[in-house]
Amino acid sequence: MQATERIYEYQDWITIIFLVCFALLVLAKLLFPQRFVEFTSLLNSSKFIVFKGKENKAFHAFNILLLAVQALAVSLFLYILYTYFFDSANSPIIIYIRILTAYFCLILIKAGIEKIIGNIFELDEKMDYYLFQKISYRNFISLFLLVISLFLVYSFNPTGLIIGLAGGSAIIANAIALIIIFRRNQNVLSANWFYFILYLCALEIAPYIILYKLITN
Repeated sequence: MQATERIYEYQDWITIIFLVCFALLVLAKLLFPQRFVEFTSLLNSSKFIVFKGKENKAFHAFNILLLAVQALAVSLFLYILYTYFFDSANSPIIIYIRILTAYFCLILIKAGIEKIIGNIFELDEKMDYYLFQKISYRNFISLFLLVISLFLVYSFNPTGLIIGLAGGSAIIANAIALIIIFRRNQNVLSANWFYFILYLCALEIAPYIILYKLITN
């Protein structure tokens, strides 16, 4: 096998992002060891969702730590995707900060609107449980993107196929997670299916179209 030379660009700032993500994960494990173990088994067990979800604490300190990891990891993968498909005269760090800011604002605005909707329709407990499930699944998916980004930065040259497979897998996993969540709340949704369709279009589809427009423009 013939060795191929890989050209390394200045990426110390990316290394710092990885270190911050791993530090946050270690902190979450040290502060909440039981939650961390249950969370890591989310793929083959619903114990974390069923038992911790009953606390109605969508923004528990553990979730906030992993939410920070999610924002950093997903933004880094979007940065890799952006730099592969688009050319920009801006500094790589500036591009990443813009993506991170847009994604983090998207998370906060969506969560705020969903909390307001829950309060208006007097569904605070159900909305907190829904947010807890959605945040937990997306935190778990973000760990997958973090590992993929690690390999794309330090091991493999990014290709359209690898990025497409990773991004497509994340989208499919997110869709499956939403289906699982909706099935758990089937009784509530079936009684309010019209509002559910409006919610799905307004808060689960449109924001990501807006995020795409913000990043590409």
